[in-house]
Order: sequence, then C-alpha cells, then structure tokens
Amino acid sequence: MTKTKLIRRKKISNKLGDTIGGWLFISPMLLGFTIFMFGPLLYAFYISLHDWPLLGESFFTGFENYQNLVKDNSFKNSLIVTLLFSLGLVPLNITLAMFLAVLLKDKFWGIGFFRTAIFVPVVTSLIVWAIVWKYLLAPELGFINQFLGLFGIEGPSWLLNKSTALPAVIIVSVIKNVGLNMILFLTAMQQVPEELYEAAELDGASAFRKFRNVTFPLITPTIFLTMIITTIGAMKIFGQVYVMTRGGPGESTKVLVYYIWETAFKLFDMGYASALAFVLFFILLAFTILSWVVRKRWVFYEE
Repeated sequence: MTKTKLIRRKKISNKLGDTIGGWLFISPMLLGFTIFMFGPLLYAFYISLHDWPLLGESFFTGFENYQNLVKDNSFKNSLIVTLLFSLGLVPLNITLAMFLAVLLKDKFWGIGFFRTAIFVPVVTSLIVWAIVWKYLLAPELGFINQFLGLFGIEGPSWLLNKSTALPAVIIVSVIKNVGLNMILFLTAMQQVPEELYEAAELDGASAFRKFRNVTFPLITPTIFLTMIITTIGAMKIFGQVYVMTRGGPGESTKVLVYYIWETAFKLFDMGYASALAFVLFFILLAFTILSWVVRKRWVFYEE
C-alpha cells in the first residue's frame, strides 16, 4: 500500500471518527428533543384527528375537528382577540424598550438602580405579578382608582369592562416584559463603534439624526430578533388572562391559548383542543418563516 493511500485512509478514518464523535455529543439533546418535544408533538397531532374526550373512548374522525373550526365563533373571536393583543403589545413593548435603552445607554449616577428596577419584573413570578395587578386595578379599593380619585377622576372597572379589560392586560404585560427587550437593545447599542458617533457630531448631526442614521441601522438585527420573540410570546399569552380576567368580561380577553385550555380542561375535549393548538402552531410557523424571508428588506446590517 502506497504512502498516498495510507494518508487518504487516515484522513477518512479521522473524518469518520469526528462525525461519530459529533453525533455522540449531540445525541443526548436529540434524544431528549425526540422524547419530550417531537414525540409529544406527533402524538398531539394524532389526538387532533380523533373525537377524544378526557374520560371515555376516542373515535377517529379525520380532519373533522379542523373543519369544525370554520363554524366555531368562539375560535374566531379568540383569534381576533389574540391578534388585537399582539398588535397592541408588540409595538408598545418594542418602542418603550428602545426608548428606555436610549435613556439608560450612557452612564450616570444611579443608572444601576434604574436598570435593575426596570428588569426586576422580568424575573418576577408571572402569577404573582398578575395577582398584584389584579388588586391594583380593582374597581373601588384598587390603588390606581384611589390615586385617580385624589384628582377627582373616577376610575373605571378596569378588568370588568369590555372596553378596558384587554388594554389593561396589554399594559400589565408590557410592564412585565419590557425590561428584557431593553437589555437586548442596550447590548446592541453598546456594540456600535464610537467613531461613528464622533463622525456624525463633526457633521453637525443632532441626537435624533445620530439615532436614525447610525444607531438604528446597526441594531436592526436585534430589533428583528426582539420583534419575533415578542410576537410569539404575545400569541401564546395565557397566565395574565387566566389570573386577571378568566377570558372575560364576556369573551373580550379570551385569547386563543386560554380557549385551548378551556376546551381541554373545562370541556374535556382533548381532540378539538389539540386541533386548536396546531392551528396556533401553524400560525406561528408561518409568521416566523415570513419574517425570515422579508428580513433583508429592513435589516440593514448582519454580521
């Protein structure tokens, strides 16, 4: 056997060893994903093809559960409420987070306190947060209405009024999670080279023009990321609604995930609830793919 063949065989052996080693390293994660994520996902789709009561026998119905969605007014309402919630939360969250990041980007006395105060709600238990705000927004004894009363303003029944319940939940959710996006924007802004700001100042650019022409284009990848994360989180909203309004008053705050929970664990219709869950899954999948496709039209800089 020639020396060239020996070297070639050794390279193939090393490459094969590296491949096997790589698969062995990621096998625990793949195994865990298959058992706890991919497997249950396929089983949930299997359930969605059945009339599957929580207690009782199941019957195969094909795509009947999906066909029934077209005639389900509660599903249509929950989908609209979810979209309204997302349209209200995402722009408000992103705008407020960016505004706070701009304010807290430069160092000044007490900056650590302000950053911590804004980020604390992110690590606070969601259930505790929702319970506290439920009492703060109480009609008569709530702190907010009592505070408004000091100025002669009669506060509404925030969570008991159809016109104010959803906006109240949106604002509570924004305050809860705005700190996370603020930190992401802060990190991105701190990566912008100072030389660009210095050049803009030499050209006589105002603070607004520096943000628009220097900061904003360079942090668009982060903005894109936060928009996707925030939108997906908004579409999956459940905890605040469950604690604060239970989908009411009426169905004004009954978002899609709450309707899925209600169908599964109050009406005990697991098959139909699984079909609802897969509709939400495909909506989020379509949104993510669409966002990824169009990102190059407004993401100005990618590493």
